[in-house]
Amino acid sequence: MFTVSLSVGALIYTFSAAALILGLWFFYDLRDRGMYDRERRKAIFHCIRCDKLYAAKAGTETCPCPDCGFRNSRLKF
Repeated sequence: MFTVSLSVGALIYTFSAAALILGLWFFYDLRDRGMYDRERRKAIFHCIRCDKLYAAKAGTETCPCPDCGFRNSRLKF
């Protein structure tokens, strides 16, 4: 029968617990970074009718103004 001493078993348990915590840390860090990047990427618009600045999701070329509804193209810098 295979027997393992108490110190070797504790060492294996400690390393496996540390590996699990480290793996979860990397997983949630990558997930949160991706969510943050998607949230912060915005396109800025300037309404030529009511002179308001507003933002919308990135990748949109035209977007209606939230105040007057006029469709404006995004600002390009």
